[in-house]
Amino acid sequence: MATHSRPYVVGIGGTTRAGSSPERALQHALDLAASQGAETVMFDGPSIHLPMYAQESTIRSADAERIIVELRRADGVILATPCYHGSISGLLKNALDYVEDMREDVRPYLHGRAVGLIVSGHGWQSTAITLTSLRSIVHALRGWPTPMGVTINSSLKTFDEEGAIVEEIAARQINIMVAQVLDFARMQCVPPIGLPAPA
Repeated sequence: MATHSRPYVVGIGGTTRAGSSPERALQHALDLAASQGAETVMFDGPSIHLPMYAQESTIRSADAERIIVELRRADGVILATPCYHGSISGLLKNALDYVEDMREDVRPYLHGRAVGLIVSGHGWQSTAITLTSLRSIVHALRGWPTPMGVTINSSLKTFDEEGAIVEEIAARQINIMVAQVLDFARMQCVPPIGLPAPA
């Protein structure tokens, strides 16, 4: 359980292309979380362009080490991915494979953390399939996917020229998802009634 009162939310996602729909949606979600009192950090596409995960290796890149350091601090996580052939991007999957380095932690993997999910595809066909795939990965990592999963149809005008979200349904879904991540995170930050706070 966390020992602080301000939720710490880690965002991971995007593509190798700057300003992609998943990256913009993730930034919007983290901005919302920050406006509601959370501390946030974002790992976008370029910063998760990591070497292929190798469990047997003891050498980690600086970027990979930083992601694990921040995930260990996290009370909540938000993941954002494009839809690639019915599943998540290899970029994000490889970054999540590094969570295996947390297997022997007191809070192993994503245990005790709410995880908000954002998927973006050109059309609706693959968004539901990709969202299900991402939920399954989070379950395997012992995280708690939020009830609201965000699906974005990138063929619609979702963002304006400055990157602000303008599509009403996507904006509403992100609002709900962020609220759920923060509600769960705050429950992890505050000890149950009748129990002392951690020393």
